[in-house]
Amino acid sequence: MEDGKPVWAPHPADGFQLGTIVDIGADSLTIEPLKQKGKTFLAPVNQVFPAEDDVNKHVEDNCSLMYLNEATLLNNVRVRYSKDRIYTYVANILIAVNPYYDIPKLYSAETIKKYQGRSLGTLPPHVYAIADKAYRDMKVLKMSQSIIVSGESGAGKTENTKFVLRYLTTSYGTGQDIDERIVEANPLLEAFGNAKTVRNNNSSRFGKFVEIHFNEKNAVVGGFVSHYLLEKSRICRQSSEERNYHIFYRLCAGAPEDIRQKFHLSSPDTFRYLNRGCTRFFATKDTDKQILQNRKSSEHAKSGPLKDPLLDDHGDFSRMSVAMKKIGLGDTEKLDLFRVVAGVLHLGNIDFEEAGSTSGGCTIRNQSSQTLEHCAELLGLEEDDLRVSLTTRVMLTSAGGARGTAIKVPLKVEQANNARDALAKATYSRLFDHVVTRVNQCFPFDSSANFIGVLDIAGFEYFEHNSFEQFCINYCNEKLQQFFNERILKEEQELYHKEGLGVNEVHYVDNQDCIDLVEAKVLGILDILDEENRLPQPSDQHFTDTVHSKHKNHFRLTVPRKSKLAVHRNVRDDEGFIVRHFAGAVCYETTKFVEKNNDALHMSLESLVSESKDAFVRRLFENSSNSRDVKQKAGKLSFISVGNKFKTQLNILLDKLRSTGSSFIRCIKPNLKMVSHQFEGAQILSQLQCSGMVSVLDLMQGGFPSRAPFHELYNMYQNYMPPKLTRLDPRLFCKALFKALGLNENDYKFGLTKVFFRPGKFAEFDQIMRSDPDHLAELVKKVNKWLIHSRWKKVQWCSLSVIKLKNKIVYRAGACIQMQKTVRMWLCRKKHKPRIDGLVKVRNLKKRMGRFNEVVGGLKEGKQEMSKQIEGLENAIDALMLKIKGTMMSRLDIDHEFQALVTRSEKLLTDLQNKKKEEEERERLRRIQEEMERERKRREEEEQRRRQEDEDRRLKAEMEVKRKQEEEERKKREEEERRLQVEMELQLQAEREQDVARQAVLEQERRDRELAMRIAQSEAELIPEEALNDSGLRSNGSSVPSSPERAAGPQVLASKAAANAKKYELSKWKYAELRDAINTSCDIELLAACREEFHRRLKVYHAWKSKNKKRNAEPEQRAPKSVLDYGPTSPVRRPAAQQNLAPPIPARQHDVAMNRQQRYFRIPFIRPGDQYKDPQNPQKKGWWYAHFDGPWIARQMELHPDKHPILLVAGKDDMEMCELSLEETGLSRKRGAEILPRQFEEIWERCGGVQYLRSAIESRQARPTYATAMLQSMLK
Repeated sequence: MEDGKPVWAPHPADGFQLGTIVDIGADSLTIEPLKQKGKTFLAPVNQVFPAEDDVNKHVEDNCSLMYLNEATLLNNVRVRYSKDRIYTYVANILIAVNPYYDIPKLYSAETIKKYQGRSLGTLPPHVYAIADKAYRDMKVLKMSQSIIVSGESGAGKTENTKFVLRYLTTSYGTGQDIDERIVEANPLLEAFGNAKTVRNNNSSRFGKFVEIHFNEKNAVVGGFVSHYLLEKSRICRQSSEERNYHIFYRLCAGAPEDIRQKFHLSSPDTFRYLNRGCTRFFATKDTDKQILQNRKSSEHAKSGPLKDPLLDDHGDFSRMSVAMKKIGLGDTEKLDLFRVVAGVLHLGNIDFEEAGSTSGGCTIRNQSSQTLEHCAELLGLEEDDLRVSLTTRVMLTSAGGARGTAIKVPLKVEQANNARDALAKATYSRLFDHVVTRVNQCFPFDSSANFIGVLDIAGFEYFEHNSFEQFCINYCNEKLQQFFNERILKEEQELYHKEGLGVNEVHYVDNQDCIDLVEAKVLGILDILDEENRLPQPSDQHFTDTVHSKHKNHFRLTVPRKSKLAVHRNVRDDEGFIVRHFAGAVCYETTKFVEKNNDALHMSLESLVSESKDAFVRRLFENSSNSRDVKQKAGKLSFISVGNKFKTQLNILLDKLRSTGSSFIRCIKPNLKMVSHQFEGAQILSQLQCSGMVSVLDLMQGGFPSRAPFHELYNMYQNYMPPKLTRLDPRLFCKALFKALGLNENDYKFGLTKVFFRPGKFAEFDQIMRSDPDHLAELVKKVNKWLIHSRWKKVQWCSLSVIKLKNKIVYRAGACIQMQKTVRMWLCRKKHKPRIDGLVKVRNLKKRMGRFNEVVGGLKEGKQEMSKQIEGLENAIDALMLKIKGTMMSRLDIDHEFQALVTRSEKLLTDLQNKKKEEEERERLRRIQEEMERERKRREEEEQRRRQEDEDRRLKAEMEVKRKQEEEERKKREEEERRLQVEMELQLQAEREQDVARQAVLEQERRDRELAMRIAQSEAELIPEEALNDSGLRSNGSSVPSSPERAAGPQVLASKAAANAKKYELSKWKYAELRDAINTSCDIELLAACREEFHRRLKVYHAWKSKNKKRNAEPEQRAPKSVLDYGPTSPVRRPAAQQNLAPPIPARQHDVAMNRQQRYFRIPFIRPGDQYKDPQNPQKKGWWYAHFDGPWIARQMELHPDKHPILLVAGKDDMEMCELSLEETGLSRKRGAEILPRQFEEIWERCGGVQYLRSAIESRQARPTYATAMLQSMLK
C-alpha cells in the first residue's frame, strides 16, 4: 500500500469506506476518509485492504480484479447492483442480489434462448448460465448435477429456484404436459410451506431438493421433490408481525361461499392459530374490494391489506386451484385438502378449563362445544371420542394385574393444550407430506439416465432469540459449508491439474469439529437431546446442563454469558448454549428443545385419528403408523426424534450431492426493508461471510486466483513492445516478458492456455509494464538477451540429446549381453535347483542342532545319553549333505531322506522337551515347598510378634496401675506429712511461748541483780548467780523445762533420730574413696550410704557450678527442665515453714526398700541452645531416655534430630548425667513417661550403647549396675 493510494477501511453501515493511510501504529492504521477530509479513525491492520485504481469499475468475475479481498468483492457487488446487474461470479460461484422489482427482459424467453449452449463467462453472469452449465456438464460427463441455492430469508432463493426449473423445462423439455406440471408444482408447495416472516413476505419454512430427471437423449422425463424440516411450531404460534402458512389465509380470503359455509370459515382473527400473529391479507386494490367484509379481520379493516407484487391471497387461491388441476388433483381431493386445513383451524379454537371434580383433570369449555363439533365433523371423528382423547391420556399397565390393561389418566389444562397443539402439528405435517407425495406422483418417470437437482434451503440464520429450528438449519449449513469448501477446492485443483501447473494442494480451515459437536454418537448434542427425550421426566434444563458438562472444554461450545450481545448474557447457563459456527457464534435458547424434538402423539390421539371415518384423514396417519412399531412403553409417550430424522435425511442428501457435480448460487438480501435500489453494505458483507464467499477468497489467496489467457496479455501489452517482439508467439512472448522482468517464479505459473498469478501479483506486473519509456527500453534489452540465451540453450539441449542417444545404444548393447548371461544362469539353476533346494533345507536343519545342544546343556539328568543321540543325528545330516553334493539325486529322493531326518529330529526334540519339563516340574515343586516353609515361618513370626505386642500392652497396663498406686501412696504420705507438720507447728508455737516467758523471768532477774549491785557496797555482799539460778529454778519449777530433751522439742528429737540413723560418717571421705566404695563394696547399707553421699556432693557441685558460671554462657542441662525443676529447691529458697519439716527418709533406705528395681523412662527434650538455632521449626524436638537402677540413674541417652546420639553411663559420665534420685525427678508421676525395658534396649543397641558400655567396663570406668551385670553375663 503506497502512500496516497486509496484503501478500503471498515465502516459500520457501509461495510467498507474509501480512505488513505496517514499513520501506521503497532497493530492498527490511522485512516482519513476521502469523503470526510480532516477526520481520522483507527482501523485494525487485518481489516484494511487495498482498493482498485478505479473504484467505479466493475467486473463480471471478482477473480479478474487486481486485488482479491472482501472489500473489493463488496464494492464490485455494490457497483453492479447500482446498474441493475444483480448477478456476479466468484470463479464458478454465482452471487445473486435480490432487486425487489422486475428488471425488464432479464428472464424473458429471448434471454433463455441466448444462454442455451453458451459456456460460462462468455455472456454476463446469470442464473440461466449456471443452469445451462449444469445441463452441459451432465450431458458431457454423463453425470448427475446439483445446484445449491442458499441464502437467508428474503434473499430470493425460491425465485431463483423457479428460474432454474423454468430454464431447464423450457430449454430441454419435451413440450409435453409434464414440463408445465414441474413448474406449476412450486406454487402449490409454496401455499402449504411458505409464510410471511419479519424478513420475507414469502419465506420458505422448509427445505426442498427438486430433481429434474432426464432420459438417455438428455430430455426432461419427470421430477421428484424431497423436503426437509417443516417449521411445525409456526402452525400453533407466530410472532406479532408474522403470519401462519399462506394456505390458511388464502382459504379464508378466496374460498367460494359454499366452501366457506361448509367448512365454517370466517375471518382470520376468529381463529387462535391465526389471531396471535398478523391477520391482514395480501391484496391489491382490486382484489381487496373483492374480499367480503365478513372475511376481513379488524386489523385488516383498520390498517388495510399487506402489499407485495408477488402475493395476493384472493387471487392466489384461484391460481392455486388451477395449479392443482394442472398437476392432476381432482375436485374431491382438493376439497379433502381444504377440509383438513379448516379442521386444524377449528382444532386450535378448542379451550379447556379445570374440572370441578377431585380427579384434578380438565374439561372442554361450553363455549367450545360448537368448535369441537365442527372439528370432529371436518376430521371425520366422533365428537365424544375427540372430547375424551383431548382431556385424557391412555396408559398401559406393566405390573400389578393383567399386563396391557388400559387406564385413562386425566390431563391438566396445560397438558390438554399441549395435546391439542401436538395433534394440530401432526395433522398439518402429514398433510404437507401428502401434498409433496401427490406432487411427485404428478410427474412420474419410468427410467432416468441422470438428473439435475436444485437444493433450496435456508442459509445460516442468527436472530436475537434462536431455537431448535435455527439449530437444525445452522447444522445443515455447517455440513453444506464443508461440502462447499471441498467441492470448490476440488474444482480449483482440477483447473490447476488441467493447465499442468503442478501446484501443491490448497488447504482450508475444516469445520469437522463443529459438525462432530452436533452429530457425534453418544456425545453429540442431537444424541444427548434424544437421550433426554427418553427419560421419564425430561427437561430442557437437564439437557442443557448435560451438554455443558460433556463438552466443558470444547472450543466450539460455551455458555451464554460469554456472548457479545447483552441480551444473551441474561440467559442462564442451564437455559442455553453458544455454538461457534463457521460464520460466527450463535446463542441458542434451549426452551422447548425437548418438546420440538419429539414428533410423537399420545397413543389415544394417534389411535383416534388413525380410525377416522374419513378415508382421507385415515390414509394420512396410516402411512406413519405402519412405518414404525406401535408398541409403546406403559404410561409413556412413544418417541420419534426430529433431530435424528433430520440428520439422517441430511446425510442422505449430502451423499447424493457428493455423487453429483455441483454448482452454487449464493442469494443476497440487499436491505432489511425489502425495497429496491437500497444497498446496506454492512448487512450484505455479513451475508457474504456467512455464505462462505469470504472463505472462498481466502482459498483463492492460497492458490492462483488471478489468471489471464496468453492472447489477452499479448493484446494488452503489444503496444508497449517493439515490432521485433510482437512477432513472437503469445505464449513465448509472455514467457520472454516474465523472464526479462525477473519476476519471482513463485508468484506466477504458466499453464497450457493461461498464466496464473498469486493474489496481488498481477497488479505489480501491470504497474511494471506501464512504467516510463526508459525502463521499457531496458526491458526490451533484457528480453533480447533472454531470447539469445534460450536459443543457445536449445542448441545445447539438441547436442546433449544426440549424446544421450549414443549412450543409450551402448547401454542397450550391454543390456543384451547381460540378458544372455542371465538366461544361461537360469538354465543352470533350473538343472541343479532340486539339489540346491535340498542342500539348503538340510543346512537349515543342521543349524537347528544348536538349539538341541542348548536344551541338553540345561538338563541335570541323562545328559550323556541325549548327547549321544544328538551326535548321531548330526552325523546322519552330514552324510546326507555329502550324498547330495556327490551324486545326482532327484527331488523326490532328497525330500524322502530329508523328511526322515526331520522326523528323527522332532522325536529327539520331543524327548528333550519332556525331560526338560520333568526337571522343571521337580524344580517347581521344590520352590513351592520352600515357599510353604517360608510362609510357615512368617506366620510363626507374626504370631510371636502378636504375642509380644500383647505382652507389651499388658506390661504397659501394669506400669500404669503401678504408677497410679504410687501416686495414691504419695498423696497419702503428703497428707500425713501435712498433718504432722501442723502438729509440729502447734508444739513449736507452745515452746516459743514458754521460751518467751522464761526469757522474761531471766530478764527480770538480770535487772534485779543489776539493781542489787548498785545498792551493795561490795561484790562480797552479792549472792552467787548459780545459787540464784538454782533458787530461782526451784522457786519457779513449773515455768521452765526440767530436762534438755524436753527443751529441745520435737525438732530436736527428729534430728537426733536422723543422727542415730546415720550408721556411717562419710562427710570426711574423699570423692575417689566414695566412688571406689561404690564400685567395690559388698555391704548393701554402706553402698547405699556412699551413693547417697556421692549424689549429694554432685548436687552441691552442680549448684556451685551453676551459681558461678560465666555471663552470657549457655546453661548446662543434663536432663530436661521438667525433671530438674521437679527436684527439691535450695535450702536458702525454702520458706521458713518448710525448714522445720522432718528430714526425709534416707535414700539408702529407699534403695533397700525398692530392692534395686529397674525402671526406664522417655520424655521430650530440647536443649536451651537449640531453641534459638531454628526458631522457624519449634517442633524439632529430641528425646531424653533414662534407665534408673533403683533410685539412681544408671544409663542416659539424648536423641536430637540431625545430631549424633549422646550416650552416658554411671561411673564414667557422672558429671554429665542427672544427679537427682528417681523420687526427686518426678518421672514416676508423669503419665506416659515410663516405657518398657525392651523399647529402651532397642534404642540403646541401635545407637551403639552396647559397644559404649562394653568399653567403659573394659576400662573399669563403669559403675556396677544392673546393666553392666547383664552385659557381662551375656559376654560370658
